[in-house]
Amino acid sequence: MSKSPLHIYVDGSSGRTGEDLATSDTPAGWGFCVVEGDSGLGRGGGEVVDERSGPVVTDPSQPDYLGAEVGSNNTAELTAIAHAARWVLSHPEGDGVVIRGDSQYALTIASGEWRAKANQDLAASVKALWKEADSIRGLRAEHVRAHRGHRWNERADHLAFRAMQGETPLPLQFWKPGKR
Repeated sequence: MSKSPLHIYVDGSSGRTGEDLATSDTPAGWGFCVVEGDSGLGRGGGEVVDERSGPVVTDPSQPDYLGAEVGSNNTAELTAIAHAARWVLSHPEGDGVVIRGDSQYALTIASGEWRAKANQDLAASVKALWKEADSIRGLRAEHVRAHRGHRWNERADHLAFRAMQGETPLPLQFWKPGKR
C-alpha cells in the first residue's frame, strides 16, 4: 500500500504587495509547515512534523541570501518555497512531496512553468533548489486558495506574518487558524 505524499504548506508575507513599492529595506517573511497524513481538504487532518520561518534576506553579504532584491510578497513566497526545497534536500528519504501554496506565481516560477520578469536571481535559485529536490523525492506544486480557512495554509501564513513582524510564532497548541 502506497503511503500518502508529504505535504509542505508555504507562504510569504510583506507589508507591501507591489514590487514597485517594495525596497530592500521592506520587511518580508516566509514560513512553511511540513504535514504528514494530510488529506489536502483543509480541515486540519494530519500532523505537523516540522515548521520553519524567517525573514527574506536582501543583503548579498548574508549567508541566507538567495537573490531577493526587495522585501515583497512575491520574494517572500519564492523564499518560502526555496526553504521548503532545502528541507526536502535535508530529508531525502521517503516518497513524493506536494508543495502547496497560495501564490500561483511563486509555484509556477519555482516549478519552471513560468519565467520570472523580476527578481531573476532569486527565481533562478528557487528553480535550482526545486529541480534538485524534485530529482530526489519528486515534487508536485498545488495551489490552495488564500484566507479560506485551510488550516495548514493558515499556519504557513501565521509563520510568515510573524517572521515579517520580527516576532516568534505562536506554538501550534496555542494557535488558532486565522490568527496572525
